[in-house]
Amino acid sequence: MRIAVLASGSGTILDSFLDAGVPVALVVVDRPCGATEVAARHGVPSALVERTDFSAGFDRDAYSARLVEVLREHGIELVVMAGFMTILSGPVFAAFEGHVLNTHPALLPSFKGAHAVRDALAYGVKVTGCTVHVATPAVDDGPILAQEAVVVAPDDTEDSLHERIKIVERRLYVDTVKSILERGSVL
Repeated sequence: MRIAVLASGSGTILDSFLDAGVPVALVVVDRPCGATEVAARHGVPSALVERTDFSAGFDRDAYSARLVEVLREHGIELVVMAGFMTILSGPVFAAFEGHVLNTHPALLPSFKGAHAVRDALAYGVKVTGCTVHVATPAVDDGPILAQEAVVVAPDDTEDSLHERIKIVERRLYVDTVKSILERGSVL
């Protein structure tokens, strides 16, 4: 299964995949970022499908269609979002139905959205965690593939808790993708 990893940041999840021997065929970023350096260090090609519009008028469908073109050019079969900060729309989910994965720093369906760790702390939960799921057009929705709990410490800040979640996330995401590769199917 040819895998593309989509990233927007430093590439720590990507690095975990590559260090674990996950056969990533392509890395796609939506802005210049550290993930391309991680890809280069591991000898994996990367592509920039740049998002230049961050306004309310952003054409999400046109961007998603451009992304699909790049993924198809490289024969991609499984799309793995790893800190990709552009919400995708219909064209991606139509082209790769059931084959787009995401990770989220909470135990879905709780605390959806970009501020999951902050929201969990504000709510006062004693346990949160991370979820690997099949992405759908609805944000932080779709079938859950794996979850793991992380205990909230009494002195946790958003940063300290998020760092502990990221440690679990990197291992859980790698294990989930490896399991998919072994089975030959997502579900």
